[in-house]
Amino acid sequence: MPHFDLPLDELRAYKPALTALDDFDAFWEKTLAEARDHDLDARFQPVDTPLTAVDVFDVTYAGFGGHPVKGWLILPAGTTEPIPAVVEYIGYGGGRGLPHTHLRWAAAGFAHFVMDTRGQGSGGSVGETPDPVGSGPAVPGFMTRGIQDPHDYYYRRVYTDAVRAVDAARSHPLIDASRVAVAGGSQGGGITIAVAGLVPDLKAAASDVPFLCHFGRAATLTERHPYREIALYLKAHIGEDERVFRTLSYFDGMNFAARATAPGLFSAALEDLTCPPSTVFAAHNHWAGTERSMEVYAFNDHEGGGPFQQAVQLRWIPGHLRG
Repeated sequence: MPHFDLPLDELRAYKPALTALDDFDAFWEKTLAEARDHDLDARFQPVDTPLTAVDVFDVTYAGFGGHPVKGWLILPAGTTEPIPAVVEYIGYGGGRGLPHTHLRWAAAGFAHFVMDTRGQGSGGSVGETPDPVGSGPAVPGFMTRGIQDPHDYYYRRVYTDAVRAVDAARSHPLIDASRVAVAGGSQGGGITIAVAGLVPDLKAAASDVPFLCHFGRAATLTERHPYREIALYLKAHIGEDERVFRTLSYFDGMNFAARATAPGLFSAALEDLTCPPSTVFAAHNHWAGTERSMEVYAFNDHEGGGPFQQAVQLRWIPGHLRG
């Protein structure tokens, strides 16, 4: 696949107008306040595994609407004093998976909190968190569930779960609540950006080839799913464009990036048809945090830098958590 988006020099300067409406901040303040009316009820059940270098806990906590959300907490074996933590969010369709697939951060000496994604977990990695909320007409997938109104939209629940995951991680006695980073790739990268815009005191945010950014461009630039779900919905629901993109404006990574305060690490792949590079740069270029950086993979698709980007993270995140 040749490069299909803007040239790299134009990507580095690409900064489209934000789409946040006047009530964006009030919408999210009210949403999170309602979620925090529910007892967090974070429970950490030790899990007996063959893994000798880590201690594993099966996590349950209250997310959006007080609904139970699952996760893993993985600590270096024998941890007795509070240590910094990385909270991770999962890519589209996947769930928290199995503990032995999440060893990188514990091996580097950090607590690792992995959030399950409600209603997902049957595409690539298994999940255990249902989404008990229904929706109006929607295209198969998650992108158009509740898209008729921002209060009903699927990602309102997911982003709220993700903020509460930080709360749950910070509640554990072996996690240093003052030193928490968030990270994820694709959908997880988009969730990372949202959390960075909603939680003001994170130490770092690492977002790889992020999804859920610059919806208006993504829906018209790529034919690949999941963004294609939006176009298919509008193909059937003719005339609802304004309503749909109004809803999506409350969940656009660009708008959260403009509110982020932590240092941000991004990656983009110039042949990425799933999350086109201009949509990634749109969020990066609006990042309001204390610093921002971008790793570019010129000949890669949505796999991005893969293990090479993980190596970058393993140098960058500890520099902020230990600093």
